Amino acid sequence: MNESENKAAIQILNKIMELELAGVVRYTHYSLMVYGYNRIPIVSWLKDNANESLMHAYKAGELVTLLGGHPSLKIGPLLETEKHDVGDILRESLEHENAAIAAYYELLKATEGKSVLLEEYAREMIMGEELHLDEVNKMLRKPGDIHPFHD
Repeated sequence: MNESENKAAIQILNKIMELELAGVVRYTHYSLMVYGYNRIPIVSWLKDNANESLMHAYKAGELVTLLGGHPSLKIGPLLETEKHDVGDILRESLEHENAAIAAYYELLKATEGKSVLLEEYAREMIMGEELHLDEVNKMLRKPGDIHPFHD
């Protein structure tokens, strides 16, 4: 990659890092706001997502430094909607994950054919995020509903 492409990749990776760090905060907050009979498995799932987001942020930061950049100290957008119904939390999660996937696709487009390392990283992350989106989508469906959830 040339210097300009390298800078663009660093910028996108920093955006990914910021989004993933926002995911850590978001999922941690959500895990504290779940009440009801199904609290334990949902809280556990949300904590796992917070930990996964932290690992994703770290991985993006490592790639920033590999490219000679400086990892961002910013955090992505955080919205407090005051909605704490599990369905609301999952819908907000879908919105957040869609933003993260878009950033990974942006990285893929910027590095395709220029860096096997970054291209494969982006593909791997897109695959994982799309599977995660499917998991959330299935959680939002009513039992027996085989059609994907649409807001």
